[in-house]
Amino acid sequence: MKIVVIGAGAMGLRYGILLQEAGNDVDFVEPWEPSYKAIREQGGVYVSRDYQNQHLVPVNVYQPAEYEKTPDLVILFVKQMQSEEAMAACAHFIGPDTYVLTNQNGIGSVDIIRKYVPDQHVIAGIALIATVLDAPGKVDFMGAKGAGHTHLSNVTEKPDAFTKQVVEEFQKAGMNPTLHTNYLGTLWGKLLMNSVINTLCTLMDITMGQYVSYPGANALTKRLIDEGYAAGQADGVRFMQSREEMAEVIYHESSQVNPLHHPSMYQDMINGRPTEVDYINGYIVKVARKHGLNAESHQMLVDLLHLAETVQQMKTEKQSSVK
Repeated sequence: MKIVVIGAGAMGLRYGILLQEAGNDVDFVEPWEPSYKAIREQGGVYVSRDYQNQHLVPVNVYQPAEYEKTPDLVILFVKQMQSEEAMAACAHFIGPDTYVLTNQNGIGSVDIIRKYVPDQHVIAGIALIATVLDAPGKVDFMGAKGAGHTHLSNVTEKPDAFTKQVVEEFQKAGMNPTLHTNYLGTLWGKLLMNSVINTLCTLMDITMGQYVSYPGANALTKRLIDEGYAAGQADGVRFMQSREEMAEVIYHESSQVNPLHHPSMYQDMINGRPTEVDYINGYIVKVARKHGLNAESHQMLVDLLHLAETVQQMKTEKQSSVK
């Protein structure tokens, strides 16, 4: 399968490299110039697993304007706020038969992707895979080989032959895919997890395991889940887990699967990049308001996260002025 990954960040690199190692023809199209330059100069990507056995994996990387091939599958893995610009820059190589897949955090990119391909060519879903970008062109795969899971769903909720082929390639790549026919239910499951783990771990500068070890974590998790479920159900979402099951998933992923992991939002924060909180907790607030509901806890987290971003920016500017 001819695959193009738009975005050579942590998750884009993990998906692309695993799919390349599984025998697919993979190219990376990287809009972020520091990453593009690093990969070109290195001749590939430095990959380690749990910070061990670092090695160079040769990959092909291009900037959007210079890429001319037409792929079977495009995987969009830039940050949510960058999706519009990335899709516009890459529209010239998306053919009439090209499918676009997104496993980004938060919700919002599907509406952008729909401008470029028909609904039957859009595959959305979630990734329960921890990965860290240590530097441009340098990535760490967290967890044992074959660890983590992906959940995929056609936006039409009618899986076709190509989608099933994608699932087969993900399986060969050790990404443990599950194909669903509940598009919004699939996305909202990860949205709720991120609204708890990503935001709180980032605000408190703690790992996932440290969060769930806090005696008050269960009550805090329940409060956020309850607000999210109320908003989602009012919007017609058919959740795939009960509230109790969702809380258990969060606890299991945090205590057993990735207890030492700092979520991607934390990585953005410490590196001075904008976070995706508006597409996670902020999205829940937006949906709640649409239906006359309150999501006060999520709104508070949005406000606190933006405050933390501002403080981090002030610290960075102060350090720069001292130098």
